[in-house]
Amino acid sequence: MEIQIELVLLIVSILFFVSILADKAGYRFGVPTLLLFLAVGMLFGSDGLGIHFENIQLAQTIGTVALCIILFSGGMDTKIDDIRPVIPQGLILATLGVLLTAFFTGVAVWYILNETLVSVSVGIITALLLAATMSSTDSASVFSILRSKGLVLKNNLRPMLELESGSNDPMAYVLTITLIGIVNTQGDVSFLRAAGIVVLQLIIGAAMGFLLGKLVVLGMNKLKIENASLYPIMVLTCCVFIFASTYYVKGNSYLAVYIAGLVVGNSKMVHKRSTLRFFDGISWLSQLAMFLTLGLLVNPHELYPVLIPGLLISFVMIFITRPLSVFISLLPFRKMEWKDKTFVSWVGLRGAVPIIFAILTLAENVPHSRLIFNIVFLCTLVSLVVQGSSLPKMAQWLGVSEKPNPLTSPKNFDIELPEDAKSVLSEVAVNSDMLLNGNRLMDLGMPEKTLIIMVKRNNAYFVPTGKTSLNVGDKLLIITDEHEMVSDALKEFAQDKERV
Repeated sequence: MEIQIELVLLIVSILFFVSILADKAGYRFGVPTLLLFLAVGMLFGSDGLGIHFENIQLAQTIGTVALCIILFSGGMDTKIDDIRPVIPQGLILATLGVLLTAFFTGVAVWYILNETLVSVSVGIITALLLAATMSSTDSASVFSILRSKGLVLKNNLRPMLELESGSNDPMAYVLTITLIGIVNTQGDVSFLRAAGIVVLQLIIGAAMGFLLGKLVVLGMNKLKIENASLYPIMVLTCCVFIFASTYYVKGNSYLAVYIAGLVVGNSKMVHKRSTLRFFDGISWLSQLAMFLTLGLLVNPHELYPVLIPGLLISFVMIFITRPLSVFISLLPFRKMEWKDKTFVSWVGLRGAVPIIFAILTLAENVPHSRLIFNIVFLCTLVSLVVQGSSLPKMAQWLGVSEKPNPLTSPKNFDIELPEDAKSVLSEVAVNSDMLLNGNRLMDLGMPEKTLIIMVKRNNAYFVPTGKTSLNVGDKLLIITDEHEMVSDALKEFAQDKERV
């Protein structure tokens, strides 16, 4: 049966449109974006509106390309200064934490499957393989929830979780590939040799990412292209090249693109702001395409037979193996409070990466591969619903969240400063606390070297003076050399009201 390209484009456009609308609704209620995209895919799939999608190779290709872009973009958005204090914790969680999670979960999976699915004989290596696919965490959905609720985490928890989430996928990937090889060769693989390959791949991947990332920055700064719009496309081309070239030199491609993104994002580069905006958009496009594809690929009726073991495995991962792995991994850091460790344990969200790794088992025709895929998919859904939806409340309950900074990056004003400028552009929404001492601009009592250069009121913009009357809901565009002092001054308004 020949499929018309126009029909494909029509279906894809409808899927994207519905997903974006669903995300808009979910953002308000703190529902993970990933869950919504998967739900839309399942709604339009074979058990829903009837779109039959069974192309494993295409799904794997989409997932691989999307993950390459997402990891590179995540690296670009991560600031070295933020993660520097928590590099040891993040790297230990991304390595030892992944190994412990895979081992503890694998043992639990082996026991649960052999007790609940008696007709299916699952060996310990297959159980470890299933656990390895789920041993990494998802950062995209975690921080979309944190941002939607305006949560600010104490004690450098956010950069620690960013570092862990961005760097633990390579370890999980290597474990998955290694165990697939062991299963398909019926155990005829040296564990010592496999461990050596893992270490070598990580070293090569890290080196390739760092060196090629430096070359990207150097090349972009030396290259003179008349059309400035081509610079972000060139960086995207380099991202894909880094991923593919690292694969052919036997390195870990996922680690390479993440580190390359770190290097590019923390270096001075021409047209950097436009490049960051470009990758933010294309990263969302990649996530949308990947999650919809994964949702279309699953057959919900196949989840029913594994419902009980899937729920049991999910429970064990959320409440036992993930916390156990985190607390063991962070034992050397005695100054870290148990509340912080508990919150890190709860931020063990499973996302698209485990499902993509499960697709690898389908592509390699691993025994029980469909069982692995269905359980991984079900565990991902449970993780997103239970952990994703309760994340803000858990942060507040543990006391690891604090009041958000009243100053934010400008969203209502399409204005940017040069990257080398010492001044900072910020936006603040006027509330009743800020007008306690008067509603004129001069009554705000802003620190020196601070100017309010524009006001947005409803849909109108104007330049204010000191005598301008402010209303609740006005958006102020602030330029200052004393960003911290302005932030502290605005926080004082709320504190003064509480004292009154």
